[in-house]
Amino acid sequence: MSTCSESGPPQEALFFVLAFLPVFELVSMSQVCKSLRDAINNNMPWLSVVVEPPLNKGLSDDILMKVTSKANGRLRVLSLKNCVKVTDEGLLKVVEENPFISKLYTPGCTSITPEGLIEAVKLLTKNNHSLKSIKINGINNMKKEDLETLHNLMDLDRTQQKKGKILYHEHKKCSSLGHEEIDRSIDVDVCPKCSSVRMVFDCPGDFCPRKQQHWTIECRGCDNCIPRCEECGICITGQELAEAAFADALCLECWLQLPECNFCNKPYCNQHAHQGCCKFSGSSGFVCTACHAKLS
Repeated sequence: MSTCSESGPPQEALFFVLAFLPVFELVSMSQVCKSLRDAINNNMPWLSVVVEPPLNKGLSDDILMKVTSKANGRLRVLSLKNCVKVTDEGLLKVVEENPFISKLYTPGCTSITPEGLIEAVKLLTKNNHSLKSIKINGINNMKKEDLETLHNLMDLDRTQQKKGKILYHEHKKCSSLGHEEIDRSIDVDVCPKCSSVRMVFDCPGDFCPRKQQHWTIECRGCDNCIPRCEECGICITGQELAEAAFADALCLECWLQLPECNFCNKPYCNQHAHQGCCKFSGSSGFVCTACHAKLS
């Protein structure tokens, strides 16, 4: 670790962004110099704890308690993405120590149960504490009755909850970049097709081939019930389905517009365009990872 006297103090702007950094970046920044380490040891940067890959794999209940204790009971945002080792016990301990959490995000935390989540929300909504939003997609065995309980605890009106549309392609893009925001208090809903509690996606616009063919069909549902184009989000039928590299589903219109592999003719959607493709120098073409592996 360097000292400020060796290379000069950090730019002041760095201190302002500390409160917005995920845990991994905070830990990395604390190794830069003493002044940054001292600033990070202050409780202000820890009012928002965001744990994403790669730290999510090793995050246990004990480590979570140590990290959140730096907020000294003032934690406002707890975001745990795919933290499979965090259990009900760990979550409830953090919530008990930090009753003013306004955003609780636990998508893909498969060791947290619906019962544990409900207990956490009970703690965060009593005494008029302001829990504004939760993200719980990927928590196993969530039932319709559990979702209704969460709505009641958070005093949500179901018609108001459905006003915020979730578009498939925008959700995929934002979640891959790590800054997903959803205009709903709860990210999941009851799928009108299969009645499962999952993320339910809307069509992105008035133009919808499914509605044009069958005007009585509602093209709103989870991704298990209605396949959607990774690029534009419209629902696609079996006849329109085109496969891309990374096994992404594309509508024919998007499939024709995207650049294709020079060998298998499968395109990359924009979400994966920067991953694992070998471009030819002086050419707009590329070789996808599957073809590159066969050729090498």
